[in-house]
Amino acid sequence: MVGGRDQPRDVREASPKGSVPRAGVSSYGAPRNFGMSATIAVRLELRRGSTMNERTKEDLETTRVANAEKLQAELKRRSERDRAYLIVLAGNEVGKMYKVDNGETTLGRSHRADVRIDDDSISRLHAKVTLAGSNIVIEDLGSSNGTLVNGERVARGVLKDGDKIRLGETTILKFTFHDRLDESFVQKMYDAALRDPLTKVYNKKFLLDHLSQEVSYAKRHQSKLTLIMFDLDHFKRVNDTYGHVAGDQVLIQTSARVSALLRGEDVFARYGGEEFCIVLRGTSLENAGGLAERIRATIEEHVYCSASVELRATASLGVAEYDGDGDVAALIEWADSALYAAKSAGRNRVLLKQRT
Repeated sequence: MVGGRDQPRDVREASPKGSVPRAGVSSYGAPRNFGMSATIAVRLELRRGSTMNERTKEDLETTRVANAEKLQAELKRRSERDRAYLIVLAGNEVGKMYKVDNGETTLGRSHRADVRIDDDSISRLHAKVTLAGSNIVIEDLGSSNGTLVNGERVARGVLKDGDKIRLGETTILKFTFHDRLDESFVQKMYDAALRDPLTKVYNKKFLLDHLSQEVSYAKRHQSKLTLIMFDLDHFKRVNDTYGHVAGDQVLIQTSARVSALLRGEDVFARYGGEEFCIVLRGTSLENAGGLAERIRATIEEHVYCSASVELRATASLGVAEYDGDGDVAALIEWADSALYAAKSAGRNRVLLKQRT
């Protein structure tokens, strides 16, 4: 002790390993003057840092300007309302968009029509929309119930943005121009309302609406209508054993493989969970049973892959034919009872039921 104070120590030797030396103490034990030199050093570092920040800022600002120009050009390109569309406002498939391409677009209920509308009051080839110079023209093709634009019957007329086109008794289309952003947004909204977000097949709401239309059609025309209902056997075990990610992959891959077996006019929908339905217009019970067996075999033979996991699955299927009586609920109940019978009989099989 000197004058009641500890003498400075050599921090390199006396400081414990890992400790931080005290500021203002020299390595030889004498206090060091950090005053002016330290201040100059700090100022130099600050100036250097400031210069680097300014350069970085300039670089960022230059980048932002360049990106902004590109973004504005892209937004301008996408905002050009140069795409003609017909959008369903009333009737079947409300919200669906049909693009009017260059050339000729026919409208009607026939499979030969470019825009096929399932409505008995619409003629097979009802009207056509053509590009005539800078105008888009609609022309009636001698339809039974006529073509109305904004409430007035027309044989031929130029369409304007926002025009309402009535075909038959219940179908109303809106003619409009969209830019790329509108097109993308409307299509996404339409898909979100009608499609199952996981499997991308139709959802239950669309299924029930469509099935109601098909039942009405089958009654009026006394035509064939069948419904296949199936689900994946012991699906809960897949989720419990391999996890829900693997379970989702089984549903996605099943939907893709089944979709590949169907016709364009067949409607494939997720009814709920691991249960699916297929609506088959103009198809007999026997032919629907043959399709159901192909679906069963396809699912059984497929190796499902999810990450590093490979697994297999089977399905049970019930098939029912509409008998010209009853409603949608009755047809679903009959197909569901056939599915339940297939499961009770041992699963991984197809069972057909016809009302007597």
